Amino acid sequence: QVQVVESGGGLVQPGGSLRLSCGASTFRLDDYAIGWFRQAPGKEREGISCIGSSDGSTYYADSVQGRFTISRDRSKNAVYLQMNSLKPDDTAVYYCAANLMRTHCPGFIIRHEYSYWGQGTQVTVSS
Repeated sequence: QVQVVESGGGLVQPGGSLRLSCGASTFRLDDYAIGWFRQAPGKEREGISCIGSSDGSTYYADSVQGRFTISRDRSKNAVYLQMNSLKPDDTAVYYCAANLMRTHCPGFIIRHEYSYWGQGTQVTVSS
């Protein structure tokens, strides 16, 4: 089955940091723009960041701009989401996925362009 694997979630206090990882064993993440999404209880899944395949393009939703940073490690076939200054509103299940329709990141995320979803990783921000 073609899918990604997310890891790195956990419980963190407000103001703390976490780094999420997105990996794949059956395909190269390099070949795709990769997006990070999150879904809080009772809410729609929200696209929060993406990174282009090879052009260095990135995108951040307003809700995470300035606090989250997306990056790639091609040698490890991984994409990371460094999350700083976490807030209780960041509590959600975080998912990564591959964009099958674009190799770059425009100034928006369209969920239906993404596939190869993983099971997600829970992030809880609470004191």
